[in-house]
Parts: sequence; structure tokens; C-alpha cells
Amino acid sequence: MNDWQQRFDRRIMRSIGMPLLKLERGDGAHVWDDEGREYLDFLAGIAVNSLGHAHPVFVEAVSRQAATLAHVSNYFTTEPALELAERLVRLSGAGEHGRAWFGNSGAEANEAAFKLARLNNSGGARTRVLALVDAFHGRTMGSLALTGKPHMREAFEPLAGGVEHIPATIEALEAAIDGTVAALIVEPIQGEAGVVELPAGYLEAARELTRRHGALLIVDEIQTGAGRTGAWFGFQHAGIEPDAITVAKGIGGGIPIGGLITFGAASDLYSKGQHGSTFGGNPLATAVANAVLGEIERAELVANAARRGPQVRERIEGLGSPLVAGTRGRGLLIGVALTRPVAGRVVEAALEHGLIVNAANDVTIRLAPPLNIGDAEIELFAERLAASLDDLVRATD
Repeated sequence: MNDWQQRFDRRIMRSIGMPLLKLERGDGAHVWDDEGREYLDFLAGIAVNSLGHAHPVFVEAVSRQAATLAHVSNYFTTEPALELAERLVRLSGAGEHGRAWFGNSGAEANEAAFKLARLNNSGGARTRVLALVDAFHGRTMGSLALTGKPHMREAFEPLAGGVEHIPATIEALEAAIDGTVAALIVEPIQGEAGVVELPAGYLEAARELTRRHGALLIVDEIQTGAGRTGAWFGFQHAGIEPDAITVAKGIGGGIPIGGLITFGAASDLYSKGQHGSTFGGNPLATAVANAVLGEIERAELVANAARRGPQVRERIEGLGSPLVAGTRGRGLLIGVALTRPVAGRVVEAALEHGLIVNAANDVTIRLAPPLNIGDAEIELFAERLAASLDDLVRATD
């Protein structure tokens, strides 16, 4: 191990593996490591850096707000927090009764959503929460209870009770839901499962079934929100109105922030003192999120994601690599299906060619580049991915 790897191994908790690189700086869709080598970043902090690295709007917002107020606690409010709540209610279409709560991460947002589900139990009979097999909602104890991945859960059981994981089919939902269900929580695209979309018509059916049985429909938009899929939020492709959505990642463009947005009657479930966060909604994070979302609007980056996603997928499929079985996803959340379980080796080969991508599982590469990528970045991506795949084909033949 080199010096920084030894330092990491000695002092960082072993809950994560050895990092791939030690990065020093970034600019747009590019980053540089501690040896000065450049990489094209087509992961963007796992769908976080919506504007890329060191975008002037982001930098200016951090500098401006840090010079006035960074933290005030939730005994007080500030203009950035009010503005962000209003902005997210507007962008989500939550309407006149929409409300927002702010935390610091996606896991915290889903903890707030889990507690919201528990509050939908005025008669005492709604003790069940439905989530999906292979879902990922976070690693805290409550959000992990919602996560449908046994290998992540087993070491920490028993987890919060009452959660049932069902297959992502309309038939399974119809069989599971009744008057004892408090909520259904779903991701429009299961990113950690390999960028897997819900079946056609699933969200529409889920909305009808949850409404009929008095359950909440909660949509986890942590990875799919902030324009990533070519709409502001993934549920909007289905033309439905959920009861709540959770947000994080791309809304802050790199600063830690998460939130819960409620619609309609769900906005009245929480009462004073039932939830909170010391740092949640702080003026620094909310000011930066306002700047990031404002730039996404100004530069029409939601439309850019819708346009560039198919372009990226066409370039991948046009490479003709025997390792590529196809692509899936929506907008700039893309899964590359592989013909062999070599995703980890693809990531390693890509790094050798100056490209950052992610192995969602053994047979899927996940892409989530900045929303403002253009032709030049896409061509460079295709060139470096082709070289990476060619190297791996030669090595395995």
C-alpha cells in the first residue's frame, strides 16, 4: 500500500473498502488524483454532483452564504430554508398543501418518511409498511429496515418491525395490500439493484391501490430526483401524485442535504416535536441547494438529461462490444448490462483509461454523469469506455 492507503487503513473505520483513488480537485465533469492524472467522472458522486465539480454557481453560493450564516439550529429559520421549501413544493407539484422537512442525507429523509408512515395509523390497525425486494433506502437502522437486500440487513437484525418486502410486480402488490398497510415506499428506478425500472404501469397501479386502502404512497427520489431522469422527479413520468417523496443527492449538487416533501393530507400528519435534526435545513446547505436547483432550471438541464441519456446509450450500444448486452434506465441514470459478471473489472479497466464509472452489481455498470454534459464529454466517454472494454475482452479471451 502507498502512503495514503496506509493512512486510510490505519484510521478510517472499516465499514467501507479501500478507495479507488485519492482525488485532489475537480472541474466540470473531470477530476484529478493526487498524482495529477485526469479522469472523466461519469458517476458524479453517485448522482450527487448535478452541475459537475467546482461549478461557479455552487462555489459562489457556498462563499456568499458562509460569509453570513452557516448554522442557526431549528429554533430559528432563514430565507434560504423558506425559499428551498417553496421551490421543492413547486417543482414537485405538491400544491397548496405541500410541505418540506430538511435533514442531511437520503437515509435521514427515508427515516422521516418511515416515521410519517407510522403516523398514518389513527385507528391503530395500520401496522405494516410495504417495500420492494432489492430496494435500497439507506443504511441507518430505520432506512435499512426498508431496504430489500438481505446481505445488507442480516448483521444488524432485528431491525424495526412491520416492514414486508414484496416483488416489484402489480400482482404482488395487489396480493399484499389491505387495510392494515400504512404505506408503500418505492424507487421509480432501483439504482443500487442495477438501474432497474419499475414495470410499466406500476406507479399508476400503486397510486390507485394505496388510495383505495388508505395507505400512503411514498416515492424515494433520492437518486432519481433533481432532473436526473429527464423530469424533475421520477414519479412525474407516470403522471401521478404521491403522498410524499424523499430527496437528497442531486438537489445539493455536492453539499449534504436531504428532505421529505409531503402532498395533501400527508402534510398534516407530523406535529410539533415528533421529528427534528440539529443541522437539517441549515442556511448553508439550503442556500447552495437553491443555487443548484436554480441553475438546473436556468440552464434547462432537465431537458438536457432527457436528450443526452439516449445519446449516451446509443454510443454504448454502438460500440459493438461482446461484453455489452444492452442498456437501461432513464435520462442520465443509466445501467449498462454486461454479458459476463465482470463489472468490477470493467471499473478497474476504466480507471486505467481515465474514466470513472460504478459497478452496481456483478453484471451492471451504473452511469450518472453531471446533468450538464455535452457532445464533447459523451465522445470522450465513448472513447475511454471502448478502450476499457477492449482491454478486458483481450484479457479474458
